[in-house]
Amino acid sequence: MFLAEAAKEGASTGIFAFFDIFMIVFTIIIAISLFRLAKAEKRNLFALGFTAVCLLTFLAVDGLMVLSWMGEIHNFQDMLFGS
Repeated sequence: MFLAEAAKEGASTGIFAFFDIFMIVFTIIIAISLFRLAKAEKRNLFALGFTAVCLLTFLAVDGLMVLSWMGEIHNFQDMLFGS
């Protein structure tokens, strides 16, 4: 219970965490690798699909991270799950 309260308290402040930099860098690396896989002469369809799913996941998490920075994450949660 204490960890959940601490997470809620940290999320409500909307502060920038050091881990956020890693998330952005990993998203950029995945996007570059997807571009390179798509431009290759001999395409590996499994790797292309896996990288696309990873990029979509990281973009979604980055979007939630930005909403958290702006303090709008609770409004987004209320919109999805109701009040």
